[in-house]
Amino acid sequence: MSSASRGETVVRAAFTVTGLITTLPVLALVNASMLAMNYGVSDPDPMVLALLQHRGVLQLLLGAALIWAAFSPPIRLATALGAILAKSFFLGLILSNATARPDLSPLSIVFDLSCIVVLAAVTVREVVTRRARPVAHTAA
Repeated sequence: MSSASRGETVVRAAFTVTGLITTLPVLALVNASMLAMNYGVSDPDPMVLALLQHRGVLQLLLGAALIWAAFSPPIRLATALGAILAKSFFLGLILSNATARPDLSPLSIVFDLSCIVVLAAVTVREVVTRRARPVAHTAA
């Protein structure tokens, strides 16, 4: 297996694994008790429940985009940057709020930080790969 094909396999695996795990909050749609495990929220009022379930749907969409990007190189850069931005904002909101921090699962923090690092590395690889490709010039 060549270095390029190994690299492609690693990139596909990174997008697929981060995508699959990112989709998991959607389970709160069918089992609200998942909110206690993921966010430390038990017996939320109806608005909080709706907002967290909506977040689950958004996470499902982000996860699906990451999985799609695993097999569609043209969308990788935009998808990785979108995921990095979303996960960074989430961590920034939670970690800057001392009263919210204790309720968040440490696993969520580690996962999101890991995703940011992995997707940043993939982003750098994508940019370097795109710059290394010869540009096709077409006659006007």
